[in-house]
Amino acid sequence: MTTPRTHVVLVPGFWLGGWAWDDVVVPLRDAGLVPHAVTLPGLGPDDTAADRARATRADHVRAVVELVEGLGGRVVLVGHSGGGALVGEVVDRVPDRIGRAVYLDAGPLVDGATLNPGLPDGVTELPLPTWDELAAQGSSTVGIDDAGLARFREHACPQPARVATEPVRVLDPARFDVPVTAICTSVSAEQLRAAAGPGAPFHTELLDYPVTWVDLPTGHWAMFSRPADLAAALVEAARA
Repeated sequence: MTTPRTHVVLVPGFWLGGWAWDDVVVPLRDAGLVPHAVTLPGLGPDDTAADRARATRADHVRAVVELVEGLGGRVVLVGHSGGGALVGEVVDRVPDRIGRAVYLDAGPLVDGATLNPGLPDGVTELPLPTWDELAAQGSSTVGIDDAGLARFREHACPQPARVATEPVRVLDPARFDVPVTAICTSVSAEQLRAAAGPGAPFHTELLDYPVTWVDLPTGHWAMFSRPADLAAALVEAARA
């Protein structure tokens, strides 16, 4: 008999494509898992400003749902940062296909929440801010060396604005049956447990799930700053 494969679908946060997981996918494969690093619509290297202007939250959700539905075997769904809200929506759409959801410095948002509701009309894309601007927003680059920061900025794409302004939609109560691992990097598990909830600042329903909490102290982008340790945490989550 052969052991059913476990697929690990890696959904990046804003400005990132599948390339962001390059240092994570090899140790996942070495552990016997099957990684799938996602590049969402509008965030590919050949996508244009027009492509980004057209890209919607529904497009992003659909892209990941279609990937998940095409996989045979158990699926572990990983979402980083803004990709966490997307993972929450995918779990809502196909809860029976997800063996575990992993939120990396992220969480599933409540129905109706938006990631960036304050953008002015007419904005179609969000360029990658400066490192100082990101730090001021709470997104620390701690642990990423100069070469890593240069690679990050070189490969980053402007984020489609509609993905940030359109509301999250989650309605199926079966989503709460899917076990969750929360990997806390720039905020500790203790801090996140204390602050997580349907209201500000996070608007997350994370505490409504069965959660395994994991601390991995570093900055916001653990796939760049501690990729081997992150991969080990994902392997453990996938085997839980």
